[in-house]
Amino acid sequence: MSVLVVAEHLRGELQPVTLELITAAKELEGPLTVAVIAKDPGALADAAGVEGVDEIVGVPVEADEFENDVYQQAVEHVLSEGSFDTILVGFTVDSMGYAPALAAKLGLGFASDVFAIRTDGGAVVAERAFYGAKVHAEVEFPGKDSVLLMIRPTVWPPATGSGSAEIRELAVSIEGSRTRHKEFVEVQAGDVDITAADFLLSVGRGIGEKENLEQFEELAGKMGATLSVSRPIVDAGWMPNARQVGQSGKTVQPKIYLALGISGAVQHLAGMKTSGTIIAVNSDPEAAIFNVAHYGAVADLFEVAEELEKLY
Repeated sequence: MSVLVVAEHLRGELQPVTLELITAAKELEGPLTVAVIAKDPGALADAAGVEGVDEIVGVPVEADEFENDVYQQAVEHVLSEGSFDTILVGFTVDSMGYAPALAAKLGLGFASDVFAIRTDGGAVVAERAFYGAKVHAEVEFPGKDSVLLMIRPTVWPPATGSGSAEIRELAVSIEGSRTRHKEFVEVQAGDVDITAADFLLSVGRGIGEKENLEQFEELAGKMGATLSVSRPIVDAGWMPNARQVGQSGKTVQPKIYLALGISGAVQHLAGMKTSGTIIAVNSDPEAAIFNVAHYGAVADLFEVAEELEKLY
């Protein structure tokens, strides 16, 4: 099954989601091509040419950064000169700007926020969530020769290793884009991107009262961690959705995930189970969080918090 991965880059650097897409593509066990759309695609070719990539197609364009019209036209050119059964893009803000429109225009099979893929009888099957992440379902694409899937970031680990991909350039003609990249606006102080954190201290309904959040915010600060929460904390209005881990919040993959008082609902586990090291503290020995934890303690989370405060 031939696969095309569309690379993402920002300020001259390949985005991690690109390497995650390559790992996902390997599960389809077919020739793998990576399309690099950039002003200087050659500058990104080495980063994209990891183990498992058979071909890198550089598509030179005038735009310095992402512009949705430019990407849509460029990918359309790549598809017109090659035959691909599956096209993988990130389920990201950039790709959402062009991928659904491209799929509709070309009549491709389409699914977004995909977190598992497999083949069945030569056809691709994608898995995603429905009904507010309460149900997982497999999606098939009968009658479609090609399928475009938007892959959820951080679900697959980034691809590594040195590859030996063939590199070629594809000249394309891009008509006037209706959008222009103007500038980057830095995240304001106080805003938090938990998906970028290496160390998350995450709390759930086990903390009991809203007033107890301050204790764990202070503890996270002392430990050099970022505070995140499970859905019940957000539903109660105690913390903003930007701090929520889970399918209806953010999917995270920190190096360390310390879960205090989180039972481990399916939706929460889907959002953090690929973290590097998972440490769980819960008073219930049957809590589902222990099924994915590398280290666990059946203990009172407040007692554990107090001991951690002494260490820091």
